[in-house]
Amino acid sequence: MKPKVLIIDDEEKLRGLLSRIIGLEGFEVLEAATGKEGLKILARENIMAVLSDVKLPDINGVDLVKNIKELRPYVEVINLTAYGTVNDAVKAIQNGAFNYIIKGDDNEKIIPLLNQAVDKARLQLKVYELEAKLAKKYSFANIIGQSKQITEAIALGRKVAATNTTVLLLGQTGTGKEVFASAIHYDSERRLMPFVAVNCSSFTPELLESELFGYKAGAFTGAVKDKKGLFEEAQYGTIFLDEIGEMSLELQAKLLRVLESKTFIKVGDTQTTKVNVRILAATNRDLMKESEAGRFREDLYYRLSVFTITLPSLNERKGDIELLAKHYMEEFAAKINSRINKMDNQFVELLNSHHWKGNIRELKNCIERAVILADSETLTPNQLPPDFRFKNSSNSNALDLATIEKQHIFKVLQYTGGNKTEAARLLGIGLTTLYRKLEEYHLN
Repeated sequence: MKPKVLIIDDEEKLRGLLSRIIGLEGFEVLEAATGKEGLKILARENIMAVLSDVKLPDINGVDLVKNIKELRPYVEVINLTAYGTVNDAVKAIQNGAFNYIIKGDDNEKIIPLLNQAVDKARLQLKVYELEAKLAKKYSFANIIGQSKQITEAIALGRKVAATNTTVLLLGQTGTGKEVFASAIHYDSERRLMPFVAVNCSSFTPELLESELFGYKAGAFTGAVKDKKGLFEEAQYGTIFLDEIGEMSLELQAKLLRVLESKTFIKVGDTQTTKVNVRILAATNRDLMKESEAGRFREDLYYRLSVFTITLPSLNERKGDIELLAKHYMEEFAAKINSRINKMDNQFVELLNSHHWKGNIRELKNCIERAVILADSETLTPNQLPPDFRFKNSSNSNALDLATIEKQHIFKVLQYTGGNKTEAARLLGIGLTTLYRKLEEYHLN
């Protein structure tokens, strides 16, 4: 398919001449005599590049660049002028123009520039399409649930997403705080910029500082070159600090500085670095109590909790369990190309009566295991972990339970192709425990 180029120029003869020249080079050319007419064409056609005169009847072509970029950010614009000025050229580039050339003097540059502009526009279009898919995938519309608790949390999230306000997400482990944080990001004006998530409990205090803020070469043994931190990687986007209650007091002071001045100092540096980043944070701790106990800075707590959203536990939104289970059943069935498409009533009843300590994360793992173990199109209690079926049964015996557990472990190992680390994750047990059970059941 020929790339489409739009020429905007009120001189009909020149426009026609350019159209013929460009058309002979393999482009499909559309024409407009005014900026307004050109924008209408842009709105309905898949234009890759625009050649626009600077002096148009209804708008300055340099200013038109902004309008074009607002309508189609990926489209590249080349400004044409009979009388070029340095100020116009500078302003055109600042507004997002690909180039600024003089009519007559630079005619031989038009075709090479158009080819470059179209190539760049195609790449940018792919990026925007990918970003649009990400925004759709991580939007609030994909957060599953109809309970009052979750719909109220979503409503708050949608409202705060449109701002640059710092948000503190509260809730038990596994309630979906990172999913919520990404939805806030992708529903905001920063959606085209990076979303960087970091779990503060996964690093030592020293390592977390260098990960967040970066370091200068020579700052410590092994620092052979400068390294960007995650705050710089998230520039103009959003950084999500999960488990922020685990952050050391010293590091909390550096984070407070970022919130107050949008600056920080890298490890081993003496100069400040500026950042424009939105901060979202999450914790399963009561930060006010942590503050009273001296484990969390009170001033940081108040800066983080400008806007708080509490995510309900799964046990508080029992009406959403079947919806979530069905979603994960379909997701994992598709993943392994299985025909599983329903859950029997007893299976659903056991899910609803279970106390979900791990919340949505636990439910997701439970359904993944069930799909792996299922031998028919319907999920039944037989695919649930043994404790679901035997916790309230006084007639069960150790032999039955051991047999079921052995079969369960064997099928999960088959699914993972013998990968014991992955099997332990799916079984919800530690790797050491899995090795002990493999030896106990002679499955090595």
